[in-house]
Amino acid sequence: MAEVLLQGGTLIDGTGGPPRPGTSVLIAGDKIAAVGADAPARASKDATVLDVSGLTVMPGLIDAHCHVTLGEPASNDELFHHREPAFAALLAAFNVRKILLAGVTSFLDADGIYNIGPALRDAIEAGIVEGPTMKSGGYALMTSVGGTAGRMIPDRGTAGYAEVVRTKDEMVTAVRRQVKEGADVIKIHVTGSVPTREGELQVWTLEELKVVCDTAHDLGTRVVAHCRGASSTRDAALAGVDIIFHASYLDEAALEAVVERQAALCPVFTFLANLAEHGAKAGATSSARDVFRDEMERTGPMIRRAYEAGVPLLCGSESGFSLTPYGHWHYREMEVFVEHLGLSPLEAITCGTRNGAIALGQVGEVGTIEPGRRADVLVLEGDPSQDVSILGERARFRHLFRSGRSVDLSAPWPTRATVRGEKVASWSAVPLTWDLVHP
Repeated sequence: MAEVLLQGGTLIDGTGGPPRPGTSVLIAGDKIAAVGADAPARASKDATVLDVSGLTVMPGLIDAHCHVTLGEPASNDELFHHREPAFAALLAAFNVRKILLAGVTSFLDADGIYNIGPALRDAIEAGIVEGPTMKSGGYALMTSVGGTAGRMIPDRGTAGYAEVVRTKDEMVTAVRRQVKEGADVIKIHVTGSVPTREGELQVWTLEELKVVCDTAHDLGTRVVAHCRGASSTRDAALAGVDIIFHASYLDEAALEAVVERQAALCPVFTFLANLAEHGAKAGATSSARDVFRDEMERTGPMIRRAYEAGVPLLCGSESGFSLTPYGHWHYREMEVFVEHLGLSPLEAITCGTRNGAIALGQVGEVGTIEPGRRADVLVLEGDPSQDVSILGERARFRHLFRSGRSVDLSAPWPTRATVRGEKVASWSAVPLTWDLVHP
């Protein structure tokens, strides 16, 4: 096994413990072999020695909520009507390297289009595509009321990232088929948007949620759920959902259910924060910015209470949309946890490393720098235990190891041209009325 000795750096091990200056780490093959004084002693004479004194050594980031197959659409129209299977697969293989270069060594692709995710996961593991370790869902399960794409969700079948299930028998069949097709998780869209209603409605019953959870769990497969509302979060927890995304507008009953069941929470505030705080730079409307700012402000204190009650918090970036492009915002959730939830940078780093192993189904295998863990290691200039935002500055990265293999950080950032038909083309931004021409 190839050995690499990282000598003399300051170690943030991902467990929540304080930084440990002058701590060496020995990588052997795809595992951490030793940490501390034992590391140099155990290194073979053929080990590659890297002097990392003055640098921080920490676990690679784990993004618990990503959408690598979507291709950064700016609208549901673009996502549902401007993506073809072959192009979407090639684009996902191109984009996954950006995620890796951002210091992310593992991620969960929560759901996607055309069932590309499991194939991309396997291609990465086979060395066909370079990217982080990946776990993947298939289509998101929805009832005919829909998800966040409103009437673009059909009454049956599949469209975009959605698979519509109409009866309990169809729910069981869909779960079993997705497991057979390689899904690591089953995702349920518990809430959805209806054009005539404000916000998102709960569109699954507790009994229906339990059917999916029981079927998936019987097959050794975890369940994750999109919940933007108090009742949906409560029922997801009661049904046995393993990871709840968003958990927006928690109330006391929902909080009690989450704490009782210890369902992990992945708030995915990054999309909300980007839109609320920086959306104007990308042309987002003020009304949209206000809606997402309100959601974050009302949800944050309850998420903090769940955290204080021992509920695991995971970091997810929602990367895959125009407001969260690949490779740019995977660190951002940690920053939001510090700024809006009052976590310390070290606590936030633990959410983005050790706790992320929950999303992968690999607790105790990855996410910390300890002997026997997978050798996913990031080495950078600066101290993220004081300022977690520096994890967004790729220029600070000096070394990155994914499963013990060194990633070439000197390679150019992947760039490409837009393919014809990929983006929605508008004739105008507003109607060209007579009054507009003659003010």
